Amino acid sequence: MTDLFGIMRTPRAVLFGNGQRHALGRVAAALGRRALICTDERFAGTPEMAGLLAALESAGVRVQVFDRTQPDLPVEGVYECVAAHRAFQPDTIVGLGGGSCLDMAKLVSLLLAHGGEAADYYGEYKVPGPTIPVIALPTTSGTGSEVTPVAVLADSARDLKVGVSSPHLIPHTAICDPELTLTCPRGLTAIAGADALTHAIEALTAVRRSPDPDIAQTRVFVGKNAFSDQQALIAIRALASHLPRAVEDGSDLHARGQVMAAALAAGLAFGVAGTAAAHAIQYPIGALTHTAHGAGVATLMPYVMDFNAPACADDYADISRAMGDPETDPGRLAANAPRHVYELFARIGIPATLEGLGVRADQLDWIAGQSLLAARLVTNNPRPLDQAGIAAIVAAAHAGRGSFRDAR
Repeated sequence: MTDLFGIMRTPRAVLFGNGQRHALGRVAAALGRRALICTDERFAGTPEMAGLLAALESAGVRVQVFDRTQPDLPVEGVYECVAAHRAFQPDTIVGLGGGSCLDMAKLVSLLLAHGGEAADYYGEYKVPGPTIPVIALPTTSGTGSEVTPVAVLADSARDLKVGVSSPHLIPHTAICDPELTLTCPRGLTAIAGADALTHAIEALTAVRRSPDPDIAQTRVFVGKNAFSDQQALIAIRALASHLPRAVEDGSDLHARGQVMAAALAAGLAFGVAGTAAAHAIQYPIGALTHTAHGAGVATLMPYVMDFNAPACADDYADISRAMGDPETDPGRLAANAPRHVYELFARIGIPATLEGLGVRADQLDWIAGQSLLAARLVTNNPRPLDQAGIAAIVAAAHAGRGSFRDAR
C-alpha cells in the first residue's frame, strides 16, 4: 500500500479485564435511571446475574429483564421484547450473553428509538439516527458483537438470516470480562473462537477499495484497510496461541482472556472491513443444516483460502507468521496458511467437510445459487466470485479436496 488509509469505528468505551462486569452499575447510572437487560434463560438464573442486578440496584438504576432470547434470534422474539418493555421507556439496553443476546439489545434499542418493523432496516445505512445506548457484556468469545455495527436475526418470512448494518448499532460501552466465559462449554468455546478467527482472516483478506473520502459515509463495510489489518493480525496471533488451550482447559483464565481479547479485535477488524465468501456460503448452509454459524464458516474457511490464494499471497504470509510458522520464504509462508488454519480447526473439533455438517451432494448447486444473494459479502471477496467459483468452493469443501489436507 503506497498511501496509508484506515477506518476505525468503536464503542465510546471498552472496559476489558477480569472483574470489569462489576462496573455495570456505574456505567448504566451515567446513562439514566432505567435499564432493560436482554439475556437468555440460562444466564438469568446464574449467581453472576444476581450480582449484576444488585450492582444496578445499588447504583440507583431500575431494571427490567427480558430473559427469553433464543439462539439465531428469531425476529418474533425481538417484537416480543419490544412490546413487553416499551412502556418502561429504558434509558439504556444491556445485552448480556452470547451474540444473539447482544444483537437482541441492538435491535430492541433500534425499534424502541425509531419504531417500525425490523425489515425497514435490513441492509446498510437504513438506521436514520442514534438509538438508545447499548451496554454489551459478552459471555462468549466469538461474534465480536460488543463492538460491531451489525445485528443478525432470523426472519421467518425469508429463507436466510438477515442483518441490519449501521454505525448507530455500535454499542455505547463494551464490558468484556473473561470471568463470564469460564462456564462456556468446550464445544461452544471452540465454535465461537473459530468464528472469531474467520472474522479476522476475512477482514485481513477483504477486497481493497479506492479510499474515496465518501467511502465510510456510503459503506458500513469499506474493505481492507490499515487499521483493520492490525486488529485482524492481533486476533489471529492470539487465537493461534490460546484458542486450543481455552478449549482443552476451560478453567485457564489467561487463555480465556486472550481469546476474548482476540474476538473483540476481530470484531473491530471486520466491523469496518467486512467478511466475504465463507460467510456468504454459510448462510444457506446454516438454513439447510441448522448447524452453528461458527462451525459452518470455520469448515469453509480453509477451502475459501485455497480459492482466494492467487489474490492473497502477502496476507497469507502474514497469517502464517502470526500463527507461529518459522519459515522465512514468503512464498512458502503464503502456501502454508490454509494448512495452519485447517490444522487449528481440526485440533478443536471443527468438522473437516460440509458432508460432516450434514450437507448432501444434491444440495450443492442450491447452496451456490443462494450464496450469490449475499451480494455485500460476495463483492467483498478478494478474488472475484461468480456462481462457478462458489460452486467450486462448495464442491471442494464437501469432498474434502484441498491443498492443505495432506500437505507438509
